[in-house]
Amino acid sequence: MLRLTWVQPEDLLGHELRQAAQDGREPSAVAARWRAAGGPEAPVRAGASPRPASRYLRLLAEDLLDELSELPSRLSEAEPSDLPGIRALCPDWPTRRPGPAPAEERLEAAWLGRAAGCLLGKPVEGLPLTGIRRLARSTGTWPPDAWFTARGVPADLLAAHPWNRRSAATSLAENIDGMPEDDDLDYPVLNLLLLQRHGRGFTTADVARLWLEELPAGRTFTAERIAYRNLLLGIEPPHTARHRNPFREWIGALIRADMHGWTNPGDPAAAAEQAYRDASLTHTANGVYAAMFAAAVIAAAATGAHDVHACLATGLAVVPPGSRLARAVRHAIRLARTHEDFDTVVDELHAAHADCHWVHAVPNTALIAAALTHADGDFTGSVRRVVSGGWDTDSNGATAGCVAGLLAGSPAALPDRWTAPLKNRLTTSVGDFNGIGFDTLAELTHREACRP
Repeated sequence: MLRLTWVQPEDLLGHELRQAAQDGREPSAVAARWRAAGGPEAPVRAGASPRPASRYLRLLAEDLLDELSELPSRLSEAEPSDLPGIRALCPDWPTRRPGPAPAEERLEAAWLGRAAGCLLGKPVEGLPLTGIRRLARSTGTWPPDAWFTARGVPADLLAAHPWNRRSAATSLAENIDGMPEDDDLDYPVLNLLLLQRHGRGFTTADVARLWLEELPAGRTFTAERIAYRNLLLGIEPPHTARHRNPFREWIGALIRADMHGWTNPGDPAAAAEQAYRDASLTHTANGVYAAMFAAAVIAAAATGAHDVHACLATGLAVVPPGSRLARAVRHAIRLARTHEDFDTVVDELHAAHADCHWVHAVPNTALIAAALTHADGDFTGSVRRVVSGGWDTDSNGATAGCVAGLLAGSPAALPDRWTAPLKNRLTTSVGDFNGIGFDTLAELTHREACRP
């Protein structure tokens, strides 16, 4: 039986009930009807429940998804999804000041940092925090300062906390042979192609057309898969982000933000606006803010002129200060400055965001900010901390690795143990880029950063 993940109506309804409670709607009446009909809870970690619901429950779920979308939100004024509304709430919105393109070696360090951070997190993506800690400690690598390995891990521990099914074969220390395919690398490559074809003035419709032409549907997940489905149903952006899409505040737009920062060095406002046009295909509110935050942080880091703390402050300047994302990031930075032990920071973050799914943008963005702050932007310190924090480990490792790589400034500044196993080779299903080297990707990115 083919049980396609992230699209089953009976699963989407459970996720939308939680999303409604988080974004200021009152879903209790709808939730009561769903439970009275025998509707299941949303899967906690998997992308689909193991068995399909009855035809009646599937139809009911679709109706209730539409009903939930009509409920008013008490957070709508503090968390707008339109760019003018977002800018109006940001008193410190940056002035547009385009800077010179980053050196190719800085961009190569960013690509390598993104890949290495992602690869470190891949085997434990989706595992509970206790499982990650027990697996790493069983091999004497806590916090993780080397690739995860199955060597020496007790069989009963692996049975209780198995590695990520998709990733273990290519991302454990004993299996690494270049950078395997991952959506955290596919999207920067895809956005490189976007800029090559349309320049920095691209529209959200350009993003949608490129996806349909170059992105295999099976390589999309959560909000991206829903938006892709909506495009095939004839729904136009930005409604693609809203229609029966309970994942619109999850992390998917954030992982697409790097290219927008790399190509707007010193101009975080332009980077954030570019990220907004990309994110609006799939996300709303805090899902969009996470992408804008990341793009602005990366634009600041790409200059080489700021420390990590100034870069994070720049990112907050493009996020509505009263939003859940801004509050979470500020809280995470305070925790990182207060506690010497990063495990304590992580425990506090998990307690604060216990109501969020492990792929939600708010806790994951907060964790990235905490790790970069606590490590003072050091590459190894940043990626090991952020992966040790759990949740969406490969995505968080990728973003933290990108920022820390930019701050390091060159591939030579990154420890060889993180970069050598990548073998300067990326596997991807995007366009004709399969097997491309990170040095070549840096050269192509530099060209786009130099383009007027």
